Amino acid sequence: MSDVLTGIAFFLIIEGLVYALAPRFIVKMAQMLPFLSEGQLRLSGLVAVAAGVFLVWMVRG
Repeated sequence: MSDVLTGIAFFLIIEGLVYALAPRFIVKMAQMLPFLSEGQLRLSGLVAVAAGVFLVWMVRG
C-alpha cells in the first residue's frame, strides 16, 4: 500500500512541478489537444504507460 501512495505522491509532485515551472507550456498543450486525433492521443497515452511500466520494471528488477 505504501508503494501505491508513494507512486501517487510522485505523480502529484511531478504534475505540480510542471504547472509551477511551465504554466505557459501547459496552456499551449491544452490548446493543442483539440487538434490531435483520438488515435494520436491514445498512442501518446500508450507510449507513456509503456515507458512507466518499463521504468518500474528497471527499478524493481
